[in-house]
Order: sequence, then structure tokens, then C-alpha cells
Amino acid sequence: MAKVALLVGVSEYQSGLQALPSAAQDVVAMQRILEHPEMGGFKEVKILTNPLTKELEIAIYDLFAERHSEDVILFYFSGHGVKDEHRNLYLTTPETRKSSKGIVVTPTAVTASYLQTQMSRSLCQRQVIILDCCYSGAIAKGLTAKDEGEIDIKAELGGKGRAILTSSTSVQSSFQQDQGLSIYTQYLVEGIETGAADRDGDGRISADELHQYASGKVLEASPAMTPQFYPVEGGYRIYLARAPQNDPKLEYRKAVEEVVSEDREDIDFIEGEIDFVNRCYLDELQTSLGLSPQETLAIEVEVMEPYRLRFEKLKRYEEVFKKAWQQRNSLSDREQRKLRRFQKALGLRDEDVSVIEAPIAPLSKLAPHTIAESVNPTVEAVTSSRAEAEEASETFEFETVTVDARGKVVKGDRKKQAKSFKEDLGNGVNLEMVSIIGGKFQMGTPDQEIERLVQTFGWDRFKRESPQHEVTVKPFFIGKYPITQKQWRAVASLPKVSKELKSDPSHFKGDDLPVEKVSWYDAEEFCQRLSKKTGRKYRLPSEAEWEYACRGLSTTPFHYGETLTDSLANYDARKTYASEPKGEYRKKTTPVGNFPPNGFGLYDMHGNVWEWCADDWHENYEGAPIDGSAWIIGTGSNSNKVLRGGSWLYLPSVCRCASRFNIIGRVEFDYDFGFRVVCVGARTM
Repeated sequence: MAKVALLVGVSEYQSGLQALPSAAQDVVAMQRILEHPEMGGFKEVKILTNPLTKELEIAIYDLFAERHSEDVILFYFSGHGVKDEHRNLYLTTPETRKSSKGIVVTPTAVTASYLQTQMSRSLCQRQVIILDCCYSGAIAKGLTAKDEGEIDIKAELGGKGRAILTSSTSVQSSFQQDQGLSIYTQYLVEGIETGAADRDGDGRISADELHQYASGKVLEASPAMTPQFYPVEGGYRIYLARAPQNDPKLEYRKAVEEVVSEDREDIDFIEGEIDFVNRCYLDELQTSLGLSPQETLAIEVEVMEPYRLRFEKLKRYEEVFKKAWQQRNSLSDREQRKLRRFQKALGLRDEDVSVIEAPIAPLSKLAPHTIAESVNPTVEAVTSSRAEAEEASETFEFETVTVDARGKVVKGDRKKQAKSFKEDLGNGVNLEMVSIIGGKFQMGTPDQEIERLVQTFGWDRFKRESPQHEVTVKPFFIGKYPITQKQWRAVASLPKVSKELKSDPSHFKGDDLPVEKVSWYDAEEFCQRLSKKTGRKYRLPSEAEWEYACRGLSTTPFHYGETLTDSLANYDARKTYASEPKGEYRKKTTPVGNFPPNGFGLYDMHGNVWEWCADDWHENYEGAPIDGSAWIIGTGSNSNKVLRGGSWLYLPSVCRCASRFNIIGRVEFDYDFGFRVVCVGARTM
């Protein structure tokens, strides 16, 4: 068994591509930790700095050729990633140039498909690819799992397969720092060098653990970057490095990480000051572990660094936005474009800056999305947003959890808040509506992930989730829970608008169980009666609104993270999605609110009951609206309608945020068809 690595850093480029000084430093840092006998333990580590295109191709060929099945191969690239007009990824070299139209001249770069080909041809069953470049997520396009048969493997080698770690998605840019290592590589190195990436404390750092550590740090320091992880077969458990056990410094580091993760609101990251109670706790821990003040201070500074970077960026944006606003108490189109550029340069998301803009600019107080998103708001939009600000008079707190591919909780946020209002349905029955900020998101599933899903689960219907596309969603309110049976009865008792409603249609009985066995037309009638009673316009969510609300600003398959477990949702957990353990199949609905909410404070978005959306069914997103509206063709009562979220009856793969289902809208006999409602704007009736 051999552990072999090829590290490529490209820092020098022709005109049209910016120089990347950090790339040369990145490979040196990676070499240090991989060659270290007590860390990576790699026997052969080759560095290529600024190679020519053909030289890089030959080095990639040599890396994968003539390897044994038990070997571990690691390929690392730091430099520019570019895409051609067909969205294919290329790794650049000093020879790479662009045409007069700004498109890469493909013979001057190395196509990712060449790397994929060498990976597929190699007999090595443990391949790790780490790409620190723009659009690096596009590497997964076209990858499929190999089936080489069973081999007797030494336990310390971990799972076989491929693990691809990328600094960004297929549509994102990656960011370098003013000096030192690139952001992504910095935290890869830190995770191995300190041992902090050993999340389960078994003394070994696997590919998925390294991704979780680096990704978490990157999202704090530069939230517009979203590192991705693409395991094939057992690639997530390929062991890359050793980590110290029973090490006082590592124990203290993990304690500091827990403090800053759970109590970040109480910490001054810019000044590096931890709140009084946690300070006392850490001081006691320092004494008991026998560490010096200098050692613990160095650990605290390093752990808090990504948080400090983020808070400094937020403070910088606030200063610039405030000054721009105060000059005229308004923002011209030109000023808004400037602010968008500045926001992008800082690596901040729309949701990050919207929190800053809202208290400063009156328009932001009316519309809870960014000024940059509302260049010319309509009177209707402003009126609607003003009404939302007035109606969302209550604030509630909730706790979210994030899990890794094994279903283990890797992060918890105990101090989330959201705004809502309660609609009185009579007889002590309320309908709680949660305020959802507007914004942009990527709707659907990337092509490369669809290919992986089809290969893994053998179901072509994942293709209906493409093409992934950017959608802009306006602010709205949505039900905190699916409509319950007691809420249904309260509204079903109101006067008829268009059709009769059964007072108790559900198969599974219970006031707090979601209503089911209701058709799309039943749900529409419910909304009409509710609108007439309250004077507000209630309706079913559009498919775009539903997915945006479900994701709760996340980009992972589930709003919980990489997978689903039976402690997080009600679904058929006898089958798994990733590497989580099998769980319970409850065979029925469960009371709403039994499982943790998402980042918006919404419950039961995965499983329990399918939820009707307003849209007519389309086989894919070709030609879909990009403004968040429902896609309606209006073909009568026999037309198929969209359902989202999965149910108690279905497997986890169809309970994902992006999963889509359809059936004729008049169907009402299924035990797992329910819905939740949306409300936009002021009282109008």
C-alpha cells in the first residue's frame, strides 16, 4: 500500500487571468502536512508549480497509472478554474489564455474530463481530489461509481471509492486572501495540522471529516463560498491523516469551537473577547489541562479568526452602506450596482447584507430583502411589504441542527429567531404564519448531482429537477406547520365558496396531525374560505416559494445537511440516503412540530405529508419562471399538480429539498397528501 500525492499550484498567468500568489504557498503548506509522519504519512508527494499544460496532463496520467487497488491517491489543485461555453470545467496553467470573447481557449488548459478519465482507468480504489479554484464543483459532472469487486482491506485505510472536495459549487467563484494561503486551503491545512478535523475523536481524519471542518470555517469567513463534497461509493471514509488523541491542546480547541459556535451572539469577535461565563469555563479548563495562557490564547485567536474575518466584512459593508445612504437618503441604480459589486468582493450573501440594510434604509424596513434586490419596487410590492412588517408582530426563538453524511449532528444553533403572526380561526384554533425574507437562490439540482443520484438510486426521475436555475423570490408568509386537522375543521365549517369540503377527510385521526386525503382543489377551496374570513389573500405556495422556504438558506440536499435520519423527520427510514444508520418506518403521520425546524423556523418540510403547490406539472425547469411565481398552464381538472417534501410513506431520496412529485389535482384518496398555505400583503377584503 502506498500513499501518493500530486500537488499543483498555478500562480502565474497571462493577461486576462489574475495572478494568484497564494497558489504557490498553498502547495508548500499541503506538502508539509501530507509528508509529516504523524499527520498525513504520505510516502511520495510531488509538487508542480506553474506547469505547462502538457506537463500537467502527463503528471496526472503518471499519478493514476500503474497503481494498486490498496493505494491512496490524492490530487490537489490550487489555481484558476474556468468554464467553456458548455459549462465544462478546465484547470488552468501559465499557458492558458482566453479568446477575444472571454472564452477559454481549450487546448491551452486541462479539461476536467481528462482528470475524470484517468481516475476511472486507475485500479486504485481510494482516490481523493481536492480542487481549490472557481467553479470547482463542476468536476463532479459525469462521474459514476466503479464496481471493482470486493477486496480485503486493512482497517486503517478506511472505505474505498472516490472523494472529491471542492472550494466552491459549479457556479461560484472562490476567494483568495490578501496574503498567506487561500481561504479553503488554509482550513484544510489547519484541520489536519491541529487535529481539529477529527470530528469523531477516533484518531483519524477521513475525507468527509476534513470537508466538514474546512467547509464550516469557510462559510464563516466567506459565506458566499460554499465548499462541496462528492463521495462516490465509500469515498467519504477514506482516511487521509492521523490526529492526536488525548491531546490537551486539541481538547481545549474543541471546547473553544463549541463556545463560539453555540454562543456567538455573546462574543466580540473583532476584539477577541469571550463573554464572562464562558471565559470562566475556559480558564478552568486551561488550568485542568495544564496549558499556559500563551498556548490557550493562540488557540482562541486561531479558532475565532474566520468569525473575526466575517464580522469585519459585515462591519465594513455597514460603514459603506450607511455612508452611501446618508448622502441622499436614497440609492440610485448606479449606487446599488456599486454596492452589489462591493458585496461580491467581500464574499457576502444577500441575506448577510439585508440584516445590515434594514435598520438604515426605510425601504429595507418595508421589504425584508436587500436594497440591491429591489431597484424599482412596484407600489404593490411596497404595500405588501409594509403590511408584512406591520403584521409580523411576534418573534419566536428556535434551535436548528446540521448533520453530516453519517447523520451525526455537527452543528446546533440555539438562538435562531423569526417573526410571525397568528391568524385566529375561532374556538381557540390559531394558524401561525412565519415571515420569509425575499432573496435569490439556486432552484433544482446541479446536473452532476443528478447523475450521481440516478447512478446511486437507479431512478431517472431525478432528472426532472433540472436545469438548476437562479430564482428571485419576493417576501411572503408561510405556515409554520402543514395544515392540521383541527385547522382544517375550523375552515371547512366556513361557508362554501366553490366546492364542498369534508369536515374530517383524514385517514389518521388527531387534532395535531396534518390533514391528509385532500385534493389540490380541496386545498384551493380551503385558501378561498380562509381569505374570505380574514380579509387576507391566502393561497398555495408556488413551487419556487416552497423550495426556497424548505431550504431555509441552506444549499445541502436537506435543510438539515447531508442526509436525513428518523430523529429528524417522519419517512421510511428503513432505507438510507448517505451513510446514516437505518431507522424506524412509522407507517403513519406524526403530530406537526415533532422534529427540529429549518433555518426559517418551519417544521415538517421533509416527510410526514406531501404538500400541494400552486403550479401545474412540468417535466423539467426548461422555460420555468425566475421570479418565484407559480408556473400555470391551466388545462382543467385533469391536469397534474406539483407536490413537494415527501411523506411518511417515502424513502429519503424523494424527501430532499429539490425533490418533485406530481399527480392529478383532483386526487384525494392518498393518505399522505396535505398542504400548507402562503399569505402575501395586507387585508384586502
